[in-house]
Amino acid sequence: MTVSHAPPPPAAPLAPEKASAPTRTPPELEAVVPASVRRSWLRAAPRWVRRAVGPLLLVVLWQVFSAAGVLHPDVLASPGTIARAGADLVADGTLPAAMGVSLQRVVVGLLLGGVVGTALALASGLSRLGEDLVDATVQMLRTVPWVGLIPLFIIWLGIGEAPKVALIALGVAFHLYLNVYAGIRGVDAQLIEAGESLGLGRWGLVRHVVLPGALPGAMTGLRYSLATAWLALVFGESINADAGIGFLMNQAREFFRTDVIVVCLVVYAFLGLTADVIVRILERLLLQWRPTFTGQ
Repeated sequence: MTVSHAPPPPAAPLAPEKASAPTRTPPELEAVVPASVRRSWLRAAPRWVRRAVGPLLLVVLWQVFSAAGVLHPDVLASPGTIARAGADLVADGTLPAAMGVSLQRVVVGLLLGGVVGTALALASGLSRLGEDLVDATVQMLRTVPWVGLIPLFIIWLGIGEAPKVALIALGVAFHLYLNVYAGIRGVDAQLIEAGESLGLGRWGLVRHVVLPGALPGAMTGLRYSLATAWLALVFGESINADAGIGFLMNQAREFFRTDVIVVCLVVYAFLGLTADVIVRILERLLLQWRPTFTGQ
């Protein structure tokens, strides 16, 4: 018997291949930069450049108005004239000597006022009895315009250095008292309770909790006190002074030397700014444990 195989079925026709879809090129992506990151050239500049823009613009406008005749020299000298007057005062040694005398008065008054103001604040802030004995008297004296005490200081202390230093010390003491006292009373009560639970005694709490907590307020008071010290110096050196920056200003006023007067004002501002920078540096060193918001 012969076995035969059926012929294979015809192969199905192949379906035509579909035309391949055209390849699309993805669009180029652009980085999206947040608005907070996009900075202008002024924001990208160093900080000291940004700080100098305002004063430089003011000096330029001042010089332009002076050159155009808007500001008469008898009213306000031009920046160029003031710069020449300052150079002359430095060259003949008049300005450095006056700065030394004024700086000495401020330092002595700041030390005396700082000691008195801090001591009164500690006595009033750490003790309710001290608060009852000290705070009312200090608050009453604080409301008296300390510049109005100049005639009494002249009667009590004469016309030498003592009334000038006393006026500076008085202005310094009030600012330090208020800020140190507020710093002490502003310490968190929970920190006091935590210190007591750790076994700290009264003086241990004062040393490790209260004083560090009051330090930010004390540094703020020191900055205010320095500003008040330079302001009090201006009034103090009007008390029959024979040396100092105020003495130069009084002499310049008699001869209508507006250039010398502005030089003295610039020196006052420079010394005050230098003192403030020193306190800021000291504040950063002493308050490293207390990070704060510094702006964006």
